[in-house]
Order: sequence, then C-alpha cells, then structure tokens
Amino acid sequence: MKRLILFIAIIIFGNGSFAQLPETGISGVYEVMVGTKDAPWMIKYFGEYGFTVKDSAQFADSQSLELYGVKSGLKSYRLQNANIDSHGLLRILVWEKPLGDGVGFNIPETIGSRMAVMMTKDIIRLVDIYKMERQNGKQWLPIDPIFDDPLHVKDGQKVDFFNRPVGVRETAVYGDWFTHVFFQRYGYEIPGYGTINPKAPLQTSEFTHHDFFIKGDMAEVTRYYAEALGLKPEKPIEIDGDWLKGPKQVFQMPDGYSHYYRGFVSPNNICGKLKFFVSRGVKPDMSEHQRIGEMGITLHSLYTPKLQMVHELVKKQGIQPTKIIKNEFKEECFVFKGPDGVSWQIIEKKETLYKPVTKLEFKFLTN
Repeated sequence: MKRLILFIAIIIFGNGSFAQLPETGISGVYEVMVGTKDAPWMIKYFGEYGFTVKDSAQFADSQSLELYGVKSGLKSYRLQNANIDSHGLLRILVWEKPLGDGVGFNIPETIGSRMAVMMTKDIIRLVDIYKMERQNGKQWLPIDPIFDDPLHVKDGQKVDFFNRPVGVRETAVYGDWFTHVFFQRYGYEIPGYGTINPKAPLQTSEFTHHDFFIKGDMAEVTRYYAEALGLKPEKPIEIDGDWLKGPKQVFQMPDGYSHYYRGFVSPNNICGKLKFFVSRGVKPDMSEHQRIGEMGITLHSLYTPKLQMVHELVKKQGIQPTKIIKNEFKEECFVFKGPDGVSWQIIEKKETLYKPVTKLEFKFLTN
C-alpha cells in the first residue's frame, strides 16, 4: 500500500520523456460493471456491503448492439454506496443473450481478470465469512489477511505498545464472477479515500480502486490513460515481486515471481485509482472472455464534462470508439476497448453531489 502515498505530479512515460497532461476533467473510476444472470441475488449480495439501487434502465437489442457491440436486450441497475456518487459505484448488467461465462474462477493474476477494492472496519470477519462459504461449496478463494507497510515509523523509533505501528491489513477473495480486495487501516486515515458506510452490515466503503491484469508492453498499452484520458501515472513503471510482503500474500506469488506494475490516478479525485499488472511469469490467459456481454466484471466507466474532447483524443491514439450516443440511463457517452484489453464507457457529467477530494492527506490517529 506504499503506492497510496506516491502520487507524483510529473508525468513520466515509458520512454522516459515528459509530457503535459490534457485537461480532460476526467474522473476516477465511476463504476465497475458486472454481468449476471441473477440480478435480485446480486442486489441482495452487494446490499450487505452498503450498496443500494439508485436507478435502473433497459436497452433493446438494437440499442445494445450500437453501443456495446452485443445484440441482446439489456436491463441495468446502478448501485451506490451511501452518498458517494462521484466514484466507486456498481452497475449490474443483465443480458438476455449473454456471450459467455466470463473469465471465471481462476488462479490469482489470471490475464483478463479484474479486482475491485473496498475499505472495511473488520477484515477478519469478512475472511471468516468467505471461508465459511468455501466450506459450503461456493467458489470463493479467501486469502489470509496480512499486515504491511509501517507508514509513520521515525528512523530509530522503537515500535511497541505505546508507539504502535501504522499500516494496512489487506486481503483478496477470488471468485468466479467477482474478485474482491479488502483493506483495513490502522493508525491513520485518508479523507476522501474510502468512506465506511455506517449502514453497511459488513462495515465497508465504496470501491476505492481497481486492479487490471493485462498483457503486452506496459508502457505502450497503457499510455492512452495519460495522453487521451488525462490520468496521472503515479510514477514510472516498476517491478513488484515476492520480496514485497503485501503483494506476495494478496496475489499468492510463488518464490521467484514478479510482475510489472503501473498506477494511474485522476487529477480530479484521489479515489477511483487504476492499477495495472503484467506478469513476468506464466499465467493463464482468459482475455478472450474479457469482453462486454460476458458474465463477471467486463466494463468500467469514467465521466468528464468534456466528452467530445476526450472522444477526439481517444481516436488520436488509434483507438476506435463508438460514436457519442445515449446509454441506457440516457447519458451521453461512448464506449471503446483499449490496447490493454480494458473496456471503458466514458460518460458526460458536469458535477456530482459528493465533492471528490483532490489533495492526498494523511491524518494519523492514536489507535
């Protein structure tokens, strides 16, 4: 979780050159979209995490084909956690004629898989619940939580009962239609980066950030996030590996394994961050099932007040977006699939009721 504090303003591309970000007004990740055959169950499931339905809409098969490339009727539900409407939402997609079962239940870091991250007040309780579900025959793989990253230990300062370590306990729960990452903070908070919903039975927040397991040259396939969308790379591409306690546990890294990592954050919201990983070892490749119309996480959205500008910048990257049309919620938007295999819906939105935080600030606690 050290990456949380490394939001760097200077943009460094893979070739080492520097560039000015376009001022697109782009948000952090607005929604994660999940295909399902059972919307009532999924609405009930995410209700335990504090999400409630805020809107629903439908598309005829001809409309879905025009925007999503899927000739199927569509019923969509937009869910929000408490009053956070600027990022971290969920959209449930129910296709009349789904294209397939999606990436499915696979080992950690399967190419094409996606992970959505929430903060919690009780990570041990969550893992215990998923271990019980695994014993009940459900396809969940919960990872034992690990504490990492003392963030505020001064040089030479002894860590003991009175000078307690500051850091994060984190875990992943791998599933066949959704993969969760949960983290719990100790000794500090970051205003605007994860807000626990007091009405959530499982004491969790909105989605704070999102992980994408992709393939290809990391610098090339992800450069459009900065050059077309105006997102800030937090630092140069780096190699993470089994020597890092947190990633080794969460991603179940075998000894000797490593991956390339790159993160992006919106200049307009410290939350809704994007994290990309490219394996440096052999992993299953399920990317052919990472497409709109299949089950599981297949699509994400961002919003901007400058939709036409972003549309043109995306086209300049050699990417072929749809034309700008209305989605099922009557919002002006367009859809495209990037060279990294990630599908995006870019929505025109001027503002949100919840004002996103743009300055990263650590507040240290005494607990």
